[in-house]
Amino acid sequence: MTLLDSHARTGAVARINPVAKLGASAAVALPLILTLDVVSAAVALGLELLLFPLAGLTWREFWVRTWPVWLAAPLTGLTIALYGETSGTVYVDWFVVRISEGSLELALATTLRVLAIALPSVVLFVTVDPTDLADGLGQVLRLPARFVLGALAGLRMVGLFLDDWRALELARRARGVADRGRLRRFLGMAFALLVLSLRRGSKLATAMEARAFGAPGERTWARESTFGGREWALIGVGLAVALVATAAAVAAGTWNFILGPSA
Repeated sequence: MTLLDSHARTGAVARINPVAKLGASAAVALPLILTLDVVSAAVALGLELLLFPLAGLTWREFWVRTWPVWLAAPLTGLTIALYGETSGTVYVDWFVVRISEGSLELALATTLRVLAIALPSVVLFVTVDPTDLADGLGQVLRLPARFVLGALAGLRMVGLFLDDWRALELARRARGVADRGRLRRFLGMAFALLVLSLRRGSKLATAMEARAFGAPGERTWARESTFGGREWALIGVGLAVALVATAAAVAAGTWNFILGPSA
């Protein structure tokens, strides 16, 4: 665990059940998925930025974790601005590029919506431990234990891919076959890594079956996953952000139900 991870896991939100974090993220995202307008996305994003300090992350941690979202959102908006639906005044018309008043408005709404949906998910799940998430999915949501534990075991193996890749690279370099043909070398190492992954997955599945992970009947858990007042409060905050954003868009007359006849 890095120093960044240890700091991120010391806030009050870090001790909340991951299922509640999943529910809060879904509550914020649902109304923003159903509409494409500037007001609802801007209001939701503004409220989220006010609440993010409560997550226990420092500003450095926040930017380190969320910079891909801040980079991807404007790029998404740029695509909409250049190739989106044309309406209103046309500012640029060249080849397949057509920038208009309507496409710029859609681009701004899309950028804000991507930020408002992605940022809460990233901030909340920084503090999630995979084992705690599996406990919550199995005990709180009552998902099949076989699926949950299998996914957890696979997720725990992801970190070994980097170690295997480095070991393969060093082994090929020691044999003198890693100096030329970068593309060929990459394809060869990718195939070797695939073979190693299949072998490790087969061994893991056999070991889990030997320990009765797939046995029928009710399963016991090493740690109890609780769901109480803090969890309901976090979901309530997510619902409040969604309701305020929706109410603001309806009051401003900008609510645009994308699944409706006018979409």
